[in-house]
Amino acid sequence: FRADFSPGRDAGFVQRWYRQPLRETGPVIDMPVPASFNDITQDPSLENYIGWVWYEKEVLLPLRWLQDDHTRVVLRFGSAHYYSLVWVNGVQVVEHEGGHLPFEADISSVVQGSPGTPCRITVALNNTLTPHTLPPGSIEYMTDKARYPRNYFVQNIRFDFFNYAGIHRPVVLYTTPSVYIDDITVTTTSSDSVALVQYQVSVVGSTFYSLSLNLRDQEGKVVATGDGPAGELKVLNPILWWPYLMHESPGYLYSLEVKMQAQVDGALLEDVYTLPVGIRSVHVTSTQFLINGRPFYFHGVNKHEDADIRGKGLDWPLIAKDFNLLRWLGANSFRTSHYPYAEEIMDLCDAYGIVVIDECPAVGIKMPESFGNKSLQHHLVVMEELIRRDKNRPSVVMWSVANEPASQLPPAAFYFKTVIAHTKALDPSRPVTFVTDANYALDLGAPYVDVICVNSYFSWYHDPGHLEVIPLQLTAQFENWYKTYQKPIIQSEYGADSVPGLHSDPPLMFSEEYQKAMLGEYHSVFDKKRKDYVIGELIWNFADFMTNQGTTRVLGNKKGIFTRQRQPKAAAFVLRERYWKIANESSCLPPVTKSHALFL
Repeated sequence: FRADFSPGRDAGFVQRWYRQPLRETGPVIDMPVPASFNDITQDPSLENYIGWVWYEKEVLLPLRWLQDDHTRVVLRFGSAHYYSLVWVNGVQVVEHEGGHLPFEADISSVVQGSPGTPCRITVALNNTLTPHTLPPGSIEYMTDKARYPRNYFVQNIRFDFFNYAGIHRPVVLYTTPSVYIDDITVTTTSSDSVALVQYQVSVVGSTFYSLSLNLRDQEGKVVATGDGPAGELKVLNPILWWPYLMHESPGYLYSLEVKMQAQVDGALLEDVYTLPVGIRSVHVTSTQFLINGRPFYFHGVNKHEDADIRGKGLDWPLIAKDFNLLRWLGANSFRTSHYPYAEEIMDLCDAYGIVVIDECPAVGIKMPESFGNKSLQHHLVVMEELIRRDKNRPSVVMWSVANEPASQLPPAAFYFKTVIAHTKALDPSRPVTFVTDANYALDLGAPYVDVICVNSYFSWYHDPGHLEVIPLQLTAQFENWYKTYQKPIIQSEYGADSVPGLHSDPPLMFSEEYQKAMLGEYHSVFDKKRKDYVIGELIWNFADFMTNQGTTRVLGNKKGIFTRQRQPKAAAFVLRERYWKIANESSCLPPVTKSHALFL
């Protein structure tokens, strides 16, 4: 690893570091992958570094990968933040913009010509945010020589989490035949006794191939078969995919095995892909969110991919801990605030029955120039990438195309009309929303969403310290939004910072007591309105997380009900009591006790 500290951050390109091993062009350090690079070293200049960094890894590929003309070798990145250029043995193989979605390159032609020699993978990564990136940002140069060093600049952002950077998710090399399964799309419908699984399979590399499909239950029994690139599988007496705490067997998944065979130059090529399939339906009315025809109430959290040392890097022990805490809490859902989460996390949501509002990285769209055509075109591409990745997941019940944009600005109407229409065209099977903090009467994007998701922090950012204003203001918020749009409403964020161990009675801001008291005031209003049209509540936040330094942030945002190290604050027990009560009220199962959470 090396960060380019040259004044223009361009030494790596001027000197063509990718043309030879990185260690031969200057000093390097070891850097773990996956991880953010910011917190790994003791170098403060790397903590807040903006610009190009360089990674390199040499690997030896299996000889059989390199000697078979019908083998395709692929290099895949789970994600890298933000802009990536990748070379293999000095040859550029892929370029990608965006920090939270996968990208890959077919490197067969580069590596198959030199068997036995190391495969050198070089990555140049830039974390600079501009008005046209997602999320947006801006670079500000400080030209006052009396106050700032030469060439001094800062990265300005309009979102409240640290802009961690690096290769955040796994990098893998894999192979397929030269004719291979490129994509599968599955949608499901069901009645009491039969389900239909519609499928489309895309094959690349030849137009002459055969496809066979087997749908298996969790015991391995084949329950339906099919053939060809498109069709419908009929499942008798299906077991539906249900959310956690809504059924005694949540997250039931079938396995769709797709087998492709093709004859190429006398050789039989075979590619097999197994896709988990959950049979479930989603429908939105003017007052309800229905899963499999039954009303679903979101009692969940907002999260971040954030932890000590590794930043936003994938961390399996942390993921397992978080899911155990979610189930202990009685949470049935979360929003991927404010970007798509790792595929490994989404896999567990499918398996455990945790419902997901899947959000793209469009957070902090505040500047007018971020609503222009350049930004819009990139936003559409990001939605295409997100939907291609997550379209088959039963846990994903709604797309969120943005968080807290300046949706009162005139260009917002066309912008969100276009993004939402594009999203619906890509996936007609799910509702679409964005999360707003704008005034109900001024929001120009709200007419196009299916569900109103609203953030508010009464008695925190507004009327700080005055808990007594919450009932009036929150009630008015709900009534105004519903009267205007006649759409169901989710309280998509609410909360208060609390410093763990800080106590005050009567409750004062930043104490654990104040966080509890604020939750109590909000919950009283939720309980009245969820009888009508409020369909969910998502606390901000699941756990404390790092932010930029600032006078209102003491080592990050402290609105978590858990600390950054995943220890519960007092508010966690308040929320746990509430969520299990709601689960028992809404479930058709026998009453579930909190001690059964992990057993379920």
